[in-house]
Amino acid sequence: MVMALSVPVSARAEEKPASPAPQSAGVADLAPSARSAILMDADSGTIVYEKNSHAKLPPASITKVMTMLLIMEAIDQGRIKLTDKVPTSEYAASMGGSQIFLEPGEQMTVDEMLKGIAMASGNDASVAMAEKIAGTESAFVDMMNKRAGELGLKNTHFMNCNGLPASEHYTSAHDIAVMSRELLKHNEITKYTGAYQDYLRKSSEKPFWLVNTNKLVRFYTGADGLKTGFTNEAKFCLTATAHRDTLRVIAVVMGEPNTKTRNAEVSQMLDYSFAQYMNHTIFKKGEAMGSVKIEKGMQPVLPLTAKHSYSVLLKKGSSVKDIRYELRINPLKAPVKINAPIGKLIVFQGDQVLTEFAVDAPVSVDRAGWWTLFKRSMGSLFG
Repeated sequence: MVMALSVPVSARAEEKPASPAPQSAGVADLAPSARSAILMDADSGTIVYEKNSHAKLPPASITKVMTMLLIMEAIDQGRIKLTDKVPTSEYAASMGGSQIFLEPGEQMTVDEMLKGIAMASGNDASVAMAEKIAGTESAFVDMMNKRAGELGLKNTHFMNCNGLPASEHYTSAHDIAVMSRELLKHNEITKYTGAYQDYLRKSSEKPFWLVNTNKLVRFYTGADGLKTGFTNEAKFCLTATAHRDTLRVIAVVMGEPNTKTRNAEVSQMLDYSFAQYMNHTIFKKGEAMGSVKIEKGMQPVLPLTAKHSYSVLLKKGSSVKDIRYELRINPLKAPVKINAPIGKLIVFQGDQVLTEFAVDAPVSVDRAGWWTLFKRSMGSLFG
């Protein structure tokens, strides 16, 4: 049996991949030079524009979006902390391409490694973090592919954690947008991806100056991420995000001929979304969404709070009348694991489904011991 609650949005809520936005058909080619592109609303996942978005292509360093996602999830789960020291192996230090020039045996904190990955696209830092989390890069890559499967990414397969050229290492613009959207649920990531410059080894004789490879974070209003990529095979790639007012969008291009064209076409995609669309908020971050009972749980009732903004994408000027939502939560029995799917939030306008969001468990709830359950039953019996 499923608990369902239907509430008009006017009274004042994660997720099924959304269909194209209303009236998005016939949009001009916003990225004519890209081999593949997509423009997506970050909150609802609604697709505003796409071009060959499911084509399997080499992603270069955009691979690191998944690497950063697994790092942020490991932090959330308490397996690592930002202050933890991360050692550099001989193998990690041997990575070519973009790097922060880690020496074998050198240690940096998780916080510093994240800066090196997000801003300087450090291949060496990516491998060091992979080894910190999973023991080996190979084991970490297995985690990456498993997470891709959980996210429903059908055109993605990883062979390494940094995007260096490898056979059978590919993804698509659509899958990158989904990964990026998932990463952005960790609000603190834009502290790293949105910074234009910083330093590593500040207290050493040779401080290392970091300059973000994504110049849009400096030159495009509201841009604060996410990741660039380039190899001879992949050409110039970018997954970018920007926000204005309550609207945050994700623009992905792959196979651009040069950085100037890449940045210009991504800027055009972002301009289009901000000019044409608006968000209608269902729940703001931190708002109470409801609660659910957990049978035999140490915590008998679990409050559900919005971990980020939940909204629907509408054309500017659209009516918001008759918008309502249903919160459908499955019956829960302990133990419940953090981030386990427990139901969904469905947003309607009239009888039409606008979008769906999957709802995950915000915390883990262990099964209560027999004595706790006994006291609870006695309390309910005599209360």
